[in-house]
Amino acid sequence: MANRLAHSTSPYLLQHADNPVDWWPWGPEAFEEARRRNVPVLLSVGYAACHWCHVMAHESFEDPDIARFMNTYFVNVKVDREERPDVDAVYMEATQAMTGQGGWPMTCFLTPDGEPFHCGTYYPRQARHGLPSFLQVLLAVRDAWQERGTEVRQAARRVVEQLAGQSRPLPEATVDAEVLHSAVSRLGVEFDTTHGGFGSAPKFPPSMVLEFLLRHHERTGSEQALSMVEATCAAMARGGMYDQLAGGFARYSVDAAWVVPHFEKMLYDNALLLRVYAHLARRTGSPLARRIAEETAEFLVRDLRTPEGGFAASLDADTDGVEGLTYVWTPAELTEVLGPEDGRWAAALLGVTAEGTFEDGRSTLQLRSDPDDPERWARVRGALLEARLRRPQPPRDDKVVTAWNGLAITALAEAGVAFDRPEWVRVAVEAAELLVRVHLVDGRLRRSSRDGVVGTAAGVLEDHGCLAEGLLTVHQVTADGRWLEVACQVLDTALDHFADPQAPGAFFDTADDAEALVRRPSDPSDNASPCGSSAVTGALLTAAALAGPERAVRYREVAERALARAGLLAVRVPRFAGHWLTVAEAVQHGPVQAAVVGPAGDPRRVELAAVARRHAPGGAVVVAGEPDAVGLPLLAGRPLVDGSSAVYVCRGYVCRRPVVTVEELVRELAG
Repeated sequence: MANRLAHSTSPYLLQHADNPVDWWPWGPEAFEEARRRNVPVLLSVGYAACHWCHVMAHESFEDPDIARFMNTYFVNVKVDREERPDVDAVYMEATQAMTGQGGWPMTCFLTPDGEPFHCGTYYPRQARHGLPSFLQVLLAVRDAWQERGTEVRQAARRVVEQLAGQSRPLPEATVDAEVLHSAVSRLGVEFDTTHGGFGSAPKFPPSMVLEFLLRHHERTGSEQALSMVEATCAAMARGGMYDQLAGGFARYSVDAAWVVPHFEKMLYDNALLLRVYAHLARRTGSPLARRIAEETAEFLVRDLRTPEGGFAASLDADTDGVEGLTYVWTPAELTEVLGPEDGRWAAALLGVTAEGTFEDGRSTLQLRSDPDDPERWARVRGALLEARLRRPQPPRDDKVVTAWNGLAITALAEAGVAFDRPEWVRVAVEAAELLVRVHLVDGRLRRSSRDGVVGTAAGVLEDHGCLAEGLLTVHQVTADGRWLEVACQVLDTALDHFADPQAPGAFFDTADDAEALVRRPSDPSDNASPCGSSAVTGALLTAAALAGPERAVRYREVAERALARAGLLAVRVPRFAGHWLTVAEAVQHGPVQAAVVGPAGDPRRVELAAVARRHAPGGAVVVAGEPDAVGLPLLAGRPLVDGSSAVYVCRGYVCRRPVVTVEELVRELAG
C-alpha cells in the first residue's frame, strides 16, 4: 500500500502515515481514483492537537478490520484543517447543515465530484450515547451507494445547490457609533456576571470581543465595556484554562467557571490574548494584566518558536494518548515535589483537592487570588514547573501557519514596545522575515511551512489580512519602509484576487485562481480568530493610515465598504463579529495617526515616541523617524518645530498643530 502521507509538511497527516487505512491527501488524483472505481470518497478532517481526532484514529483508523473495509469500499482522504481551511470550511458548512452541529474530527462522504451526501463528526468504535458505531455508518453508506447510487448523487447535488443559495454576501448596513453602543449593550445581556465571559459552557476566550470593548472604552469612557473586559480577563487568568506554571492559555474551558480546559494550546488564541492583556495593562496599569501578558509572550517565544524563527501551530491536548496528563496534579504529587508544608500550602492556593477538579482525583491548577507570600510562590512555582518538565510532554504541531504567525507578530511587536522588551520586537521581526522569505513564492502567499520548507497549499484570505497587519505593525515599531511596501503588496493581491466583483466590499476566502471546490467559501463571521474579510479590512484601514495618498484612498474606500457588509453581524450577533467591531472602533476614533519627527538619535524623539505608543488608543498608528524619511510616508512634509522633535497627531485624516511636550501629546491623544 502506497504511503502517500509520508512526505507531508503537516504533522497531522504524518500522524496517520502508518495507519492501515490507504489514505490519500486532498487532490484531484483521489477523486479521479474514486471515479475509476465508482466508490464514494470518505473525507476525514482534523488537526494535530485535537483530542477526539486522536481517539477516533486509535479506535478506528488503526483497526485493521475497519481499515480493510474503508480501503475496499471508499477512497479515503485525510485533510489537516489548518493547512486547508478552504476544504474544511466547505464541508463544515455541509456538516452543520445536515446535523445542526460541527466539530472535529469531521467525517464526510462525497461523490467523486466532491459533493457531500452524508456528514458527521466523531463516530465511536462501538455504538453508544445515541451514536452509531463507525462501522455501522460505513456499512449504511456503502449500501446506499451501491443500491441507490443515482438517488445519492442527486441528493448530494441538491445539498451543494442549497448551500450555494445560502452564501450570498450580506447586504450593506451602517456601522456607526449607535451600532457600536448597541453591540456593547447586547454583549452586556450575554455577559456572565458570575464567572466572566459570555454565554455558558463550553466557554471560549472572547479575545476579539474584549479588544473591541477596550477600544470602545477608550473612545467613549464606557465603564460597562471596561468592567466586562477586566472581569473576563481576571477570571480566565486565574482559572485552570491558563497555565499557572508556564504561561499560555488552553483552547477553551469545558465549564462556565474556566476551571477545566480542553488542554490544547493554540498559537492564534495566545497571540490574540497577548494583545488583549497587553492593551489592558497599558490602558489601566493592571499588574495582573501585565503579568499575564508577559508570561504569555514568554510562552510563545519559549515553547512555540521554531528553529527557523516562526511559531508552531499548537501544543497537543494529549500526552501519551491521555488528555491533560502533563498538566494536572493530586495533593500527593504536590507533596512529593514540595514536601508536606509547601505541598499543603500549594494545594490550598491552587485549588488541588482530594476529589479533584478534573478526572481520576486530579486537579487543574487555579490561582484565584494573589499569593500572600510572593517569594514563596516563586519558589514553589519553579519547583513544580521543573517537576512537570520531567513528565512526558505533549507533542507540538510545528508547522508555521501564515495567518496565525501574522497575529503573533502583531501581538509581540505591540507588547514589546508597550513593556520595553526589545527582544520580543526582534522575535517578531525575525518571524516576519521568515514569512516573507519562505511563504511568499513568486509574489503569492502560501498557507504554511515546516522546517523551513514551504507547503503546497495556497494562502487564503485570512493569511493575507493577518500577515499584512503584522508587517504593518513591524513597520511602525522599526521605521523600516520595506515592511510597509510588502504589506501593501499582500493587500493589493487580496484586492485583486479575493474581492467579489459582483458585491463591492465582499470577499471570498479563496483566490479567483485557487483550486475550484464544489463551492467557493466566504465566511464573514469572526470565530476563534478573525475571519478573512475582517482581517483584510483591518489591515486595509491600518495601511490607509500609513501608506502614501495613492494607495491610502483606495484602501480606505474598500475598508469602509467592507465594514458595511458586516453591519448586520455587528447588530445581531456581536459575539461573532469581534474583529469587525474592533475595526469599526478604529474608524470611529479617526483612525488616529501620530507622526513623531526628530533628528536621528535625539533622546527627545525617543521619549515622545514612547509616550505616543503608550497613550495612543487601540488601532492608532505611530511612526517615528526623521522628517521626510524614505519609506515612511506618514512623516512626509512634517518638519521639525523650531529645530526640535515634534509629534503631528491626526484624527480622521485631519491634523492638529504639532506638539513638542509630553503633556501636550498626552492631551492630544486623549482627544
